[in-house]
Amino acid sequence: MMLKQKWAWKVVLLIALVLLLPQCQHKMKTTEQKTPEMTEEQRRLMEQERERKAFEETLTAKKYPGIEGEVMESKMLKDINFEFDKYDLTPEARAILAENAKALRAHPNLNVQIEGHCDERGSNEYNLALGEKRAMSAKLYLIKLGVKASMLSTITYGEEMPLDSRHNEEAWAKNRRDHFVILSR
Repeated sequence: MMLKQKWAWKVVLLIALVLLLPQCQHKMKTTEQKTPEMTEEQRRLMEQERERKAFEETLTAKKYPGIEGEVMESKMLKDINFEFDKYDLTPEARAILAENAKALRAHPNLNVQIEGHCDERGSNEYNLALGEKRAMSAKLYLIKLGVKASMLSTITYGEEMPLDSRHNEEAWAKNRRDHFVILSR
């Protein structure tokens, strides 16, 4: 008798599970349907906001010679370097400018100054002209990548603001650069 009761309970339990399982699945599907999916536009806006906040966190204020007040620098706007006596962009410089352009397009209210720098070799006049050509090379390439021209200005410092004051090839290579400064946002 006891064996029949155990079987009877097992059969009742099995029937109950078979009847309830489809209802549970239906409730799960209904719950899943109630949660709205994010649209592509919402994802894009969230990503833009995340990038904006990340950019804002990298800003540092600096006092700059010749500029009233403070300017801002961002680690997301990386310097580019040039070969000796050249102002054409290397493949590495183009890749860095592509990343800089992405950050600038995401922040269209920025006013950015591109500084052209040189090493100490050559006359002051020659290095000022070369620094201007370097800054203009970067500006034109950024415009080609979709950055608004109105956001960008250039200045040349020639050899006057070296990043590394030593007198060797390693230092000179560091000093042949364009540097990006945020004048206003």
